[in-house]
Amino acid sequence: MADSTAPRPTVLVTGAGGRTGHLVFSKLKERSDQFAARGLVRTEESKQKIGGADDVFVADIREADHLAPAVQGVHALVILTSASPKMKPGFDPTKGGRPEFYYEDGAYPEQVDWIGQKNQIDAAKAAGVKHIVLVGSMGGTNPNHPLNSLGNGNILIWKRKSEQYLADSGVPYTIISPGGLQDKDGGVRELIVGKDDELLQTDTKAIPRADVAEVCVQALQYEEVKFKAFDLASKPEGVGTPTKDFKALFSQVTARF
Repeated sequence: MADSTAPRPTVLVTGAGGRTGHLVFSKLKERSDQFAARGLVRTEESKQKIGGADDVFVADIREADHLAPAVQGVHALVILTSASPKMKPGFDPTKGGRPEFYYEDGAYPEQVDWIGQKNQIDAAKAAGVKHIVLVGSMGGTNPNHPLNSLGNGNILIWKRKSEQYLADSGVPYTIISPGGLQDKDGGVRELIVGKDDELLQTDTKAIPRADVAEVCVQALQYEEVKFKAFDLASKPEGVGTPTKDFKALFSQVTARF
């Protein structure tokens, strides 16, 4: 176990106003005996939504010089920022067809998932951060993945580019690529790790956000998972045994990227 007299590591969660980011931020705060949590959000409105305290920083990740105060003195960084496509108004599901999506100006995946994540990695490296956990998405090995066509954003291509940048940065990293995210209870499923999108060919390719958040927090605690990348999914609730031993789960991971 960790030495109880050692100072708690400060962990910065970016995208802390998002659904998964907020779960990670909350889990870290619940474990305040182990971690000193900081959050980073894009707007004052998001800051108020997650408690509005001094441990939440407001910054634009697209502007490299905005990030220095938030990463100062940080031991580990958990990156949960992501571009998010919006549905064009006027879609009528009763008429069939598919909704159209767009990204807001300045919020395309190239700017958020590539430039914004690169800026975070650079700022963290400059500040001496010891571990970066990056949450991406499965599907990155397939340039023709349907998610790339949403709003012509090529989101998985840009995410993959920032993952490669992190893997080449020299900073100890953990890259987590979850399958389809579900707003369901965490802690009640058997989790599965994989690589290179192999899980997408199976029936078990989804995972509750709460489980992704727990894996992020657990990844901060095990050396086994540094310089590693893995896909993450879960068995349906009631199948298998809910994962409790994260060291054993992480020891199955062999891929570096």
